[in-house]
Amino acid sequence: MEKHVEGRGYITHVYYTYNSQHLKLGDLKEKARERDLVNKRLFKEYIPAYPRPEFHVTHLKHDTTGAGLEGIRRDNGFRDPDPEESPRLLWWSLMVRPEDIQSAERRLLEQIYPDRTEEQIQKQQSFLGKFATSPAFLDSSRLGSYRFTFPLEELLTAYSQQLCSGAQPVMRVFKTFLYKQKVMYAVLVHSPANQELFSEYPLLTDDPNAICAYRDGRFIWRPEAMCGTHSQELVLRQDEKQVEVMELFGRDCEFYVWDDVAIALHVEDGQVLTFGSDRLKENLTYCETGTRLIRPEEEFRDFEDATDLVKKLWPEYPSPLERSLNIHAS
Repeated sequence: MEKHVEGRGYITHVYYTYNSQHLKLGDLKEKARERDLVNKRLFKEYIPAYPRPEFHVTHLKHDTTGAGLEGIRRDNGFRDPDPEESPRLLWWSLMVRPEDIQSAERRLLEQIYPDRTEEQIQKQQSFLGKFATSPAFLDSSRLGSYRFTFPLEELLTAYSQQLCSGAQPVMRVFKTFLYKQKVMYAVLVHSPANQELFSEYPLLTDDPNAICAYRDGRFIWRPEAMCGTHSQELVLRQDEKQVEVMELFGRDCEFYVWDDVAIALHVEDGQVLTFGSDRLKENLTYCETGTRLIRPEEEFRDFEDATDLVKKLWPEYPSPLERSLNIHAS
């Protein structure tokens, strides 16, 4: 087991880390077998059919606790909280919104049935959201009660202006982290001034076969496993050119691994990625407490307590704290 420090100082335990690669599940299984890694969920032999969409993501999220929120408010921005971490990184995750689910579903249907009639298009029921049940898609959080959500373009522009002397940031294929149930694909973002420091990691390109790519101001994510519990099965009605969802019960409901993408922004010692106080508050929402928590449960707050802290930190800001409304609540 290895330790991985992510976010504002929390520690998670990793089965193994694969540098400079984003490994698809088939390749990841082979690598795990080579090292005799025991991971029952990764090696499940039968998993009900599920969709393989392509998400075009324009927003990133950063979840934190009350203590983390106080630090962000004090700094008016984000810094690496761990002085022992090398390299120093600010961790964010892809924020898949309901409209991203809808557009991904349209692309997937056009790929499966490119020659549907207008009647068949109108008859098709929405299905992709029923499979978007892993923690990567939830309103709830495993990391803390507070969520900052920023447009990717705004975040990268601030990073460029503040930490890259106005130059375009460099993106690289950083690592694949294998946990007990989660697979995390990390993308590294750094200043062009640090090319030599990170030259061992391949550049992130617009590869049509990659799990994660970057194109036109968006991250393209092709998840390997998007379900929490596999309690549905994808069914293709070829004669009717329809995609349906079959509910499963009992032993057919399988636990498997799930994956997500993390964006690691490199910072130097003492550097803070700053935003105005108002902008931070505008992009702040409350998250319900999720399941399989990474932080201790006592570090999470109910909505009333969370609201009180935000009022204390932003006394001049009149608008109330809103709840995070993404796709599901766990």
